[in-house]
Amino acid sequence: MVLAWNGIGSSIDPAVDYDQNWTLLNMIYDGLVTWKKVGGSDGNTLVPDLAQQIPQATDGGKTYVFHLRPGIAYSNGTPVKASDFLRAIEREFTVPGPVGSFYQGIVGGDACAKTPKTCDLSKGIVVDDATGTVTFHLTSPDPDFLQKLALPFGYAVPSNTPDKEVGPSNPLPATGPYMIDHYTPNQEILLVRNPKFHEWSKDAQPQGYPDKIDIRLSLTSEAEVTMVEHGQADWMYDQPPSDRLNEIATQYTNQVHLNPVPQVYHMALNTRVAPFDNVKVRQAVNYATDRAAIIKAWGGPQVATPTCQILPPDFPGYAAYCPYTTNPGDGKWHGPDMAKAQQLVAESGTKGQKVAVICTPDEASKAVCLYFVSLLKQLGYDSSIKVLSAAVEYPYVQDSSNKAQISFSYWYPDYPSGADWFDVVVGCNGFHPNSSASANLSEFCDPTIQKMTEKAIQTSVTDQAAANQMWSQVDKATTDQAPWVSLFLPKHIDFVSSRVGNYIFDPNVLVGGILIDQAWVK
Repeated sequence: MVLAWNGIGSSIDPAVDYDQNWTLLNMIYDGLVTWKKVGGSDGNTLVPDLAQQIPQATDGGKTYVFHLRPGIAYSNGTPVKASDFLRAIEREFTVPGPVGSFYQGIVGGDACAKTPKTCDLSKGIVVDDATGTVTFHLTSPDPDFLQKLALPFGYAVPSNTPDKEVGPSNPLPATGPYMIDHYTPNQEILLVRNPKFHEWSKDAQPQGYPDKIDIRLSLTSEAEVTMVEHGQADWMYDQPPSDRLNEIATQYTNQVHLNPVPQVYHMALNTRVAPFDNVKVRQAVNYATDRAAIIKAWGGPQVATPTCQILPPDFPGYAAYCPYTTNPGDGKWHGPDMAKAQQLVAESGTKGQKVAVICTPDEASKAVCLYFVSLLKQLGYDSSIKVLSAAVEYPYVQDSSNKAQISFSYWYPDYPSGADWFDVVVGCNGFHPNSSASANLSEFCDPTIQKMTEKAIQTSVTDQAAANQMWSQVDKATTDQAPWVSLFLPKHIDFVSSRVGNYIFDPNVLVGGILIDQAWVK
């Protein structure tokens, strides 16, 4: 099976990667639990993976005891041990990964966050290699803890894995059905079958169909479409450019699959860097943005709908809300309010300041970024575009030392909880200064909203319905502070070659599209 990508994600190390590489990592590595690998809403069901079963929390929700499946080995023949999970999560602090948002609630986690070099989680993660037992002790109940363990950050790694990021020339040994044969940056990554793999759970980690999965890199989305049309590639990771949508919809109807996803595309506004450290400027850009024009550039209303808020529809806590529009009140976006935007910019006193709009080189993203260059000029700013490769752009905008002002991005939730939005991507715990593992691109941290977030998290332990009402209020309060220009909710487009069979769409964050290893080619 041949896949076409503009650029692979930021890392092949599961402790570090926080982007599209999750699509690959979930075929290579395993955690104690995972989400069921099936199509439809059932894909958000947690199932045991390397653990024999999912335990019930004890000690008032603060203790989880897992028992490993026996007889599982890495691709190099080394047995998987209980201590490998202690090593994996300690590496989240020492490499580092996004620890503050996920594993800091483990006993010892706060100390690891403060002094990563001396991280010791042995009291919070008690392991017994002889019995294959892994026991987690939390400082307080966390209703999302099992889902956090299902993320790549919790994947098992050998106990001798170093305290540094593993690169292309030295991938970690695999537990899943595939392993990395070789990785040539900007050219190719080849996955081959893991000779030590055996199917222990079809729900968690089914045997794959393709013998090899060959990922071709550094391709434009235009080239990717052409490759799929000509049978030179079997699937393209990037979304087709708008000028090719009619072509593939009419000439390759049976090869196009459209599916709604809980994803929000947005412009992240750096709330700590001028001019977006001024809330009036952030609100002004929100009012001025013509979301219909952006959707047209993306491919039209058949593939996206406008939004103004943080949470997506059909998500826990969602209530339609859109203050940044003409005729607000019904929660829907109707059109831009340029007069209000210009008034706010004038009040801010920031006209004339320089603004660089950062994005990736694929055609659709560039079109959105160029729109914002033009819009910012119209609002009185000296704006320009800064294009970075897909492998470089996300780590760059995450690192606060680069002072990225505005960047085109999206958020696809790690798990179905309001905490994954408001405690991570626009919350205080998601911002890690001077780190390329900082999910909060807007660097937004409002103490009042953070207190609301923490109360919602605590409430969800005992009353999810009440917590969802709180998440709705957090959503409104955050939207009013405008750390993002929320743009649209997409439908995911999977374009496959004519030789692909058994297409299955899994909406879960680890996949967010076709189950690559469950498709076949002939």
